[in-house]
Amino acid sequence: MEMSLATIIFTFTFTFCTIFIIPCSEAAEKGQGNGLHVGFYGIRCPNAEQIVADVVSKAVEADQKLPAAFIRLFSHDCFVKGCDASILLDSTPSHEPVEIQSPANVGIKGLEVIDEIKARLEAECPETVSCADILAFAAREAVALAGLPRHKVPAGRRDSRTSRATDVTLPAPATPLNEIIEYFSRRGMTSDEIVVLSGAHSIGAVHCSFFDYRLYNYDQTQAQDPALDRFYAANLSQQCPAPNTLPEAEAKNRVVDFDPITPLVLDNQYYANLMQGKALLQSDQALVTDPRTKAMVISMAASADSWTQRFVRAMIKMGRINVLTGENGEIRKNCRAFNPL
Repeated sequence: MEMSLATIIFTFTFTFCTIFIIPCSEAAEKGQGNGLHVGFYGIRCPNAEQIVADVVSKAVEADQKLPAAFIRLFSHDCFVKGCDASILLDSTPSHEPVEIQSPANVGIKGLEVIDEIKARLEAECPETVSCADILAFAAREAVALAGLPRHKVPAGRRDSRTSRATDVTLPAPATPLNEIIEYFSRRGMTSDEIVVLSGAHSIGAVHCSFFDYRLYNYDQTQAQDPALDRFYAANLSQQCPAPNTLPEAEAKNRVVDFDPITPLVLDNQYYANLMQGKALLQSDQALVTDPRTKAMVISMAASADSWTQRFVRAMIKMGRINVLTGENGEIRKNCRAFNPL
């Protein structure tokens, strides 16, 4: 193999872009969070984190299910091509469909709250606080408002000018665990961290269409997924009637809480539910049946404190994935639009 400098640079860039599924034009600008630190805005915008906290708290008072939306926004941003606020863009210079238009992001909430935060911050400290950091701070407030200790968030992320719906390859509810582990591994996350972060499904809700095949059309030999607790399945059938039995508009609005026990509290009840066959998503249920992840599910179910500590650490680690820092990227004035050149 020719090992000239040009070949080495090309090989590195191609491999990096392939692994992290990002446009190669940004590959050289991306990093794993080494430029982030706690208190990043302490001098330039000392009230930044408090402004985020105030706006998010007010929004959650009006809608107690919003914490799940902020965690979803942050994770769906980070796990696509890095924590760069690309999920917030309504359009890009390429005019391709953007991430927020991906089917994986249908129904995502909280965008108006992010807009309000950005407007407040621009009034306080113009062109200083990135939208990527706003997402990280908002997710931290969501975690705290849902019941976990408020943790410190390293900041210093900058915003991407690119966003493509075709880059959104997030695992689906029926994605085999092998593929999920590989997906997260390419982003530096371990199988244990997959289990830990999946605990975010102790809050929020999901549309019936994401799991009702487990009730009525599981496979060629069984109508119902045998992994489901039969009493839980019967309850779900009441909330999600068989497909084509409800008017289309009504069917689209049918949602079920991930956790039927403590649906508004971020806790380790999720793991107890898995062990009892009470997971909505097949990908969640697989965590307790696969030997690579089962032990961690049992461990997390046994200790709320252990899960809390691991969850916070995993959130901070996720927030470092493939970030733009320093002079790379930009600080958007409007989170939904890249800055004019």
